[in-house]
Amino acid sequence: MPRFTYDDVVRTVTSAPVELRPGARSNVIAVFETRPKGSHFAAFPDGVIYSVEFEDGEAIDVHEAYLEPVE
Repeated sequence: MPRFTYDDVVRTVTSAPVELRPGARSNVIAVFETRPKGSHFAAFPDGVIYSVEFEDGEAIDVHEAYLEPVE
């Protein structure tokens, strides 16, 4: 079961790789519990993947382990 859902406000954990923008706030724009075969999601470890959009409009895919809720 996903930890976050569409439109949740999340933050990338500070220990995340630099390309995931550690400490940055974003909104969840998609949740992938199952991965399409042959997609770039195959490179991610097992678990839920989220597409998030940052405040500047950039969107990336992030593994659940790299996200935390914004309170």
